Amino acid sequence: MPTSPRLLITLCTYNERENILQLIPEIHGVLPDAHVLVIDDASPDGTGKLVDEMAAQDDRIHALHRSGKLGLGTATIAGFEYGIREGYDLLLNMDADFSHPPRFLPSLVEACDQADVVIASRYVPGGAVVGWGPLRHIMSRGINIYARTMLGLTTRDNSGSFRLYSVAKLAEVDWQQSRAKGYAFEEEILFRLKNVGCTFVEVPFQFEERRFGETKINTQEALSALTILAQLGFERLRPRRSPTGSQENESNT
Repeated sequence: MPTSPRLLITLCTYNERENILQLIPEIHGVLPDAHVLVIDDASPDGTGKLVDEMAAQDDRIHALHRSGKLGLGTATIAGFEYGIREGYDLLLNMDADFSHPPRFLPSLVEACDQADVVIASRYVPGGAVVGWGPLRHIMSRGINIYARTMLGLTTRDNSGSFRLYSVAKLAEVDWQQSRAKGYAFEEEILFRLKNVGCTFVEVPFQFEERRFGETKINTQEALSALTILAQLGFERLRPRRSPTGSQENESNT
């Protein structure tokens, strides 16, 4: 009888204590065998301490403590490295604020045999966003069009972090070469994985506003994301060395 793939769910946190207290039990309510890793950036509200207490009572829960607020990109990479090191088969990353409702987790796992990367998408039929005003819709649609243009992506939702990855494919990327530290890292992940031959599929989900706390997105982060995506776009156009030593240009492939 085949064994189920080992699944790790990663949550990057900074001041998410109230959310984490409810979120992890809800995750296990729909995926009881999943392990959960919380990567906490020394949250002043005691998120890390709470996760330690939960982990002491449940061996499916793990904590990774970092020295300070070091950025979403590096926190995500730390989760990738943990998943690779510990031998998981699948890694599912989601936000810790309930904007990615746990009820959609099973649909991502069910699609894991269709592609190397399963994206929970707001922008495919059946996907939706609840609670946004017109400006935020325009900004999100705009950054996704920009990412597809600059990076050669064909997927519709490239700026979200609600995704399931093959850990074996994550291990093929040198994540220390990543440029982005903040929210542009979500687009860069897809760019790096596309470059190692990953396949992608999108499944619909409904994005909802966070339950507790305040959003960490700001204008500076948005402007930085545009700059990073432009740099990656230029990287895409530069000739790359093929395994045989000849030069390749991705724009011609």
